[in-house]
Amino acid sequence: MSLNKNLIFIFLLFLSNHKLFSLEIDHLLLEPGFKISVYADSLDAPRQMAEGKNGTIFVAEKGGQILALIDSDKNGQVDLKIILANNLEYSTGISLYNEDLYLSEVNKIWKIENIEQWVSNYNSIDASLPKKILVVDNLPDDQWHGWKWLKHDQEGGLYFNIGAPCNICLSKNPQYASILKYQDGDLIYVAKGVRNSVGFDFHPVSKKLFFTDNGRDWLGDDSPSCELNRVDFDGQFFGYPFKHSFDVVDPEFGHINPGYDFVDPILELGAHVAPTGITFYSGDMFPLTMKNNLFIVLHGSWNRSEKVGYKVIRVEIDGNGNVKNSSDFITGWLSNGKVIGRPSAPLVRNDGSLLISDDKANVIYQVTYQN
Repeated sequence: MSLNKNLIFIFLLFLSNHKLFSLEIDHLLLEPGFKISVYADSLDAPRQMAEGKNGTIFVAEKGGQILALIDSDKNGQVDLKIILANNLEYSTGISLYNEDLYLSEVNKIWKIENIEQWVSNYNSIDASLPKKILVVDNLPDDQWHGWKWLKHDQEGGLYFNIGAPCNICLSKNPQYASILKYQDGDLIYVAKGVRNSVGFDFHPVSKKLFFTDNGRDWLGDDSPSCELNRVDFDGQFFGYPFKHSFDVVDPEFGHINPGYDFVDPILELGAHVAPTGITFYSGDMFPLTMKNNLFIVLHGSWNRSEKVGYKVIRVEIDGNGNVKNSSDFITGWLSNGKVIGRPSAPLVRNDGSLLISDDKANVIYQVTYQN
């Protein structure tokens, strides 16, 4: 086949795949007035994202890379991808603080200083990667529930999760099943008894930490529920492995009195829905009634007889930090038992739009609103 015919074949294959993916996007149902499009494609299991001051999107790929994504012509689609780090183990979490990019592995957290300056000076001819500086070391190296979510508070405290290394167990290592804060060289326990949180964010007004938790498996299709929780003070205990959701006593460990007061969730999300990312809406593009609403990504079930999840929900929070209402925001990744995508993490952009990564379709969507 000649070069021209090769190019034609590749172009037609691209059009075919693009048309197929466009048809899949058409299945997604959003609240009225919202539009969804593909912001970036051909990624490798994208998870958590962050945005720089100049609009660069940083994304952690579960496959082992950290990327900078740039839409240089401002047409709503990424046209430049820059590798910032590679050969990482479950690199799912990132956070920006004081122009430094923090990134996670299973048992380590690194940072790249002055990341936006490095990106702005990027030369595609130079294949070297920016220098990584080790921030946190000697964390548990279990891959089961070992992937991290990262988030900084306003004072520079770095929050991250360490999931339980099992479905259900009681470990002697107190770091398991927790959310920790690293600050000034110290580790502080923010939340304990948390089986597997893969998403947390601070309320824009109260500054309290809200987090989701994945419920245990093998207690049936409909129990126990995954959870949304609120931290009122550091060190609270949220039940795992002794109690789940509001009133599900664990059949293996429920008879043990751990000596803690259990904190109940503020919302049941449903069994096996697998929340993997949350964000409070702080932008100005969406309707005013959505200000400070919480968007939760439900990654979807893997061991339920009928699949559930695979959607994004919107949760309204009252002035006391309790749930007023929850509703579906985007559905359609699950249709007649067929899964066409698994939303994995949300990000509110500086312009008020919402990005959603999808680690099955290997894309990032952008959600916009028009009156």
